[in-house]
Amino acid sequence: MICGIVLPFREFVRNGCPNCESLINFRADDGMVQDCTSPSFEGQVALCDNENSWVARWLRIDGFQNGIYAVKVNGKLPQEIVEDLRAKGVEYRPRDGSAQD
Repeated sequence: MICGIVLPFREFVRNGCPNCESLINFRADDGMVQDCTSPSFEGQVALCDNENSWVARWLRIDGFQNGIYAVKVNGKLPQEIVEDLRAKGVEYRPRDGSAQD
């Protein structure tokens, strides 16, 4: 729910998230994957050029690994994860459409 990349559950468990692993350690933790990912999302985009894509900038995924990303992710991170991210200097912006600029 942080970056919006679309991967199978087992891929998150096996390899973690290619964008967020340094922030939240998903690897080998089924519970963390369940808490920090969502099986429910709307729309998909394929990110192929993360430096020059206006869609990547619009979705705030520029600089992320190439792959398939959800346009909107249903659900939010648990509050303790949000607080942990904040302590690391990362401001969590929900990808469910509730964040306002």
